[in-house]
Amino acid sequence: MSSEIGNMLHLSVFGESHGRGVGAVIDGLPAGEPIDLDELQRFCDRRRPGSSHLATARCETDVPEFVSGLHAGATTGFPLCFLIRNADVRSGDYAGFTDTPRPSHADFTAAVRYGGHADMRGSGHFSGRLTAPLCVAGGIARQLLARRGVLVGAHLRAVGDVEDKPFDSRHLDGRELTAPGERSFPVISEEAGRRMQELIERVRAEGDSVGARVECAVTGLPTGLGSPMFDGVENRLAAALFGIPAVKGVSFGAGFDASRMRGSEHNDPFVMCDGRVTCSKNDAGGVLGGITTGMPVVFEVAFKPTPSIGMPQRTVSLSMGREVDLEIQGRHDPCVGLRAVPVCEAVAAFVMLDLMMEGDANGTVRNP
Repeated sequence: MSSEIGNMLHLSVFGESHGRGVGAVIDGLPAGEPIDLDELQRFCDRRRPGSSHLATARCETDVPEFVSGLHAGATTGFPLCFLIRNADVRSGDYAGFTDTPRPSHADFTAAVRYGGHADMRGSGHFSGRLTAPLCVAGGIARQLLARRGVLVGAHLRAVGDVEDKPFDSRHLDGRELTAPGERSFPVISEEAGRRMQELIERVRAEGDSVGARVECAVTGLPTGLGSPMFDGVENRLAAALFGIPAVKGVSFGAGFDASRMRGSEHNDPFVMCDGRVTCSKNDAGGVLGGITTGMPVVFEVAFKPTPSIGMPQRTVSLSMGREVDLEIQGRHDPCVGLRAVPVCEAVAAFVMLDLMMEGDANGTVRNP
């Protein structure tokens, strides 16, 4: 199904941006896992709209209401269902887009695919609002992973042409990994963060938007997770990450830079360290043959500029069959990358927990 992911751990996302709410069902969580709801809320608040002057002014509390699967603060082993209610909606801002589809939005394709029956207020099921349940599901997965020594973190790697420092992909400790997420602006370099914020403010004042890249990493993973060909770690992560609205690219390790390198430059030599096989560098991004190497899994996610901008644009009137001018009203992020940082962490955590559960089940995970 289109809004489901997972093999042993299943996630099904439901809801629309301006409907009664959004939420998800998680099936496969082990029983007896305590969930710190305060910690979960702090994680979800990093994505919450209205929490930053650089993001949309839509104000939602994003507090999940657990319907099932959680009792006395711990998982029951049965399907966990939660709902996040929508409150601050202004559907009038979206009137007319079924006839005059917004450029680079799903208005046109949804009209064709669903014959005009989809609820497209606020972009409906295609909206970034659907990343709220992703954060709840991923926030739960992060807690279970942390108990197993696995940490997930991310930072805003770039906004437009302004770049942050990259993670140290070989010697990545827990503090460096999680520190950006504890800051109001999730970067490693405060100077880079200042220039990014200036750029976001500038494009917003112009009625425009700007793209971004998020770098995410996972540490503490055992060697041997994943499978070759079509079920590798990169495949599973990429498929899930492309479910985040506005994602246009995913790369691992050296990524597209590898196409400009020689083998002698890109290859990661194997070395011994404390009696274990490891690599002297990590251009592979912690994955070989679709299987984890024991090095940090490091990847970047590219986000397009927010398509809802204040500038006049050209579109077509589907009813009249001719080109018309379009001006979009409403509240929108000038850069979706800012609030996408915890979403990337959440999706990565969910996929990695699913892979860890598979590894535990088949007994192939080991650390040589």
